[in-house]
Amino acid sequence: MPQGGLRKRETPEEAVFRELKEEIGTDKAAILAESGSWLSYDLPTEASYRKWKGRYCGQTQKWFALRFTGIDADIDLEASDHAEFRTWRWVPIDRLPGLIIPFKRPVYEAVVDEFRHLAVPQTDEMMAPSRDI
Repeated sequence: MPQGGLRKRETPEEAVFRELKEEIGTDKAAILAESGSWLSYDLPTEASYRKWKGRYCGQTQKWFALRFTGIDADIDLEASDHAEFRTWRWVPIDRLPGLIIPFKRPVYEAVVDEFRHLAVPQTDEMMAPSRDI
C-alpha cells in the first residue's frame, strides 16, 4: 500500500499517482473512493529518534481506494532508484491490518473498514503464493 507526502501545490489525487509510479513502478489505476477523513498514527518515540533524530513523530494521511487497471507485469518494484519494497502480493482486504507494523495497525483497520465494500471478492488465483519481482 504505497504512501507518501504531498509536494507543494500537489493535490492528494495527484500524489496518489506519483507515489504509485515511484513505489511500484506503475500508475495504472483508477480512483474508486477517498477516505472521509484524514487518518493519523504516531511513531514510537524510539523509532522517531533512531531513524529521523526526532524530526518526525508520525504521519497524517488521506487514503484512496484504487482499482488496478494494469497487469501484474506492470508492477516493477525496481523502477525507482530508492526501492521501498522487495516483494509484493495480492491479499484479501481483511488480511491487510495483520501484515502491517503494530503502531500503524489502527489506521489500516480504519481504512479496511471504510473500503471493504469496494474490495474484489477473492479467487483461488488471488490466493496464489506471493511473487517476487
